Amino acid sequence: MQRELAGDIVIGMTNLPSHFSMGFPHIKAFKHIRLALGMHPLLVGERKEELSLFRQLLDKTHYVGEIGLDFSPDGFATKVAQMDALHEMLYALSGKNKIVSVHSKRAEKELLGLLWDYGIQNVIFHWYSGPVELIPAILAQGYYFSINEAMTLSKNGRAIIARIPRERMLTESDAPYNERSDIRKVLMALGITEGEVLVNFKRLVERTLGLTTLRKGL
Repeated sequence: MQRELAGDIVIGMTNLPSHFSMGFPHIKAFKHIRLALGMHPLLVGERKEELSLFRQLLDKTHYVGEIGLDFSPDGFATKVAQMDALHEMLYALSGKNKIVSVHSKRAEKELLGLLWDYGIQNVIFHWYSGPVELIPAILAQGYYFSINEAMTLSKNGRAIIARIPRERMLTESDAPYNERSDIRKVLMALGITEGEVLVNFKRLVERTLGLTTLRKGL
């Protein structure tokens, strides 16, 4: 409620459709706070039955996330299940005007290829940690990157940030999982203002949903 009264824009990610279902009644009356429908790749193996719920809930929100792929040691055993689930979710998203936040750990090329195949247009790469050589291809699709404090503190994160144009930068906390989650410190490290990030986000919203939606609320 404090963030709502302050007029701050907050998009809350969820890890599972059931989490979205539980949280949605509490935020649906707010103007500046929205909940995204997610299905985290690391949970797909044990909660694949929630894919049907994902499809049922998809039209309740303009925001989707986190979804994606994780081929790190934590997720490699469920690689096939993740791919199958992502195909289902991207098929459901095809042709819909959604803003999609994606998890791409050690699967950046595979994920980018699938987003291209399904024509998903409005994507935010969350906490990108992949090869810098792939960044131009991601930018060429019109995609954005969300940056948290932890990224600004690592050598790899700073190398990635240096390749991202200011107009494609958004901020994120990834709280509560990320202990380095102070967005004000992100803004200072990036050398940009909150207003610039707001403009970037509004451009993404306008491109996705149209100017009339902005007048009515995000």
